Amino acid sequence: MRGAGGSSGGIGLFLVGLVMMCGGFYLLLNAISVTSNFSLGYRLYNVGGMGITGGTILIPLIFGIGIIFYNARNLLGWLLTLGSLTALIFGVLASVRFNLRTMTTFDLLVILVLAVGGLGLFLRSLKAIDAKYS
Repeated sequence: MRGAGGSSGGIGLFLVGLVMMCGGFYLLLNAISVTSNFSLGYRLYNVGGMGITGGTILIPLIFGIGIIFYNARNLLGWLLTLGSLTALIFGVLASVRFNLRTMTTFDLLVILVLAVGGLGLFLRSLKAIDAKYS
């Protein structure tokens, strides 16, 4: 029977590394709060000193959908619809904020040791171990 990943690295290191890595990254992601300022009146882009809001981007989207329903082969309708959807998606993503919650240095060190140490053990288990070192 071969070890983790078909190598002679060892299943024990693989499992311990996997558990540590999953626990550390879970704690890290659990410590991050995600907020967004997006609304239809939120300024997504500035063009020539004028702010383009999410609601303004909906206008070409509505026209594009209407053109597509009238004639599905119309290139202008598809360009308006896909361009507006792309602008809305990028606007929403640009308005997202990530904040790390307040924690002690010990908490942060435990999270980082679990995540990065587990990743190291996990990757080490996938590497072949020489017989002279075991």
